[in-house]
Amino acid sequence: MSLTGRTAVVTGANRGLGESIAEALLARGARVVCAARDEAAAEPLLALGGDRVHFHKTDVRDPDSVERAMASAVGRFGALDIVVANAAVNAPGPVAAMSPEAWAEAVTINLSGTFHCLRAAVPLMRERGWGRIITLSSALSTRPMPGAGAYCATKAAVEALTRVTALEVAADGITVNCLAPGVVDRGMGRALAANERLWGQFLPKLASGRAGRGEEIGAVAAFLAGEESSYVNGAVIEVDGGMGH
Repeated sequence: MSLTGRTAVVTGANRGLGESIAEALLARGARVVCAARDEAAAEPLLALGGDRVHFHKTDVRDPDSVERAMASAVGRFGALDIVVANAAVNAPGPVAAMSPEAWAEAVTINLSGTFHCLRAAVPLMRERGWGRIITLSSALSTRPMPGAGAYCATKAAVEALTRVTALEVAADGITVNCLAPGVVDRGMGRALAANERLWGQFLPKLASGRAGRGEEIGAVAAFLAGEESSYVNGAVIEVDGGMGH
């Protein structure tokens, strides 16, 4: 699955699962714009990719910032072929005790941030008649967990937004698909595995008996980013090793 000659924008590629996805795209020959707020955290990725990686300071809460990130891919590498809307936050706590501010932040980053990526990417991809957009959901979108109301709700909404957008742009040569990872050894998943109480609740649900690896998620993202996935559109692909409810 070669991605040589393709250019990707990955939000939140400076850490966690976003970094794993960016690494997978780079390994297959793509050029990557790391769209994130913290450039220092992106240093390992920048060192890995050399002149095929460009950092663009981006805040997905700001639609203008996201538009500039997409434009930077065209300006730096000549095109925008792939977008991975990965940036997200957790807002833990019971719904009745959650502050409106914490709820608003989760909605703004997880859901509106994804919308901003879709809105900015589609016109640029339409111009060329080709594009691959990948959004990020979670196994928790269909497996409610107490204390994760904002995360579960926003990720379920991302799945619906993905399906709608896929229908709207299919005729333009653009596919829009969603990855729904289970427990992964990067980012939020790593923090979950480190919490003995919560990990004890999750481990019996994992048919594979282990957390996933970042590169396993990256490999599926790379498939969705390439030519081979041309007839996969509007799909929510669970990558969880077999995870029960």
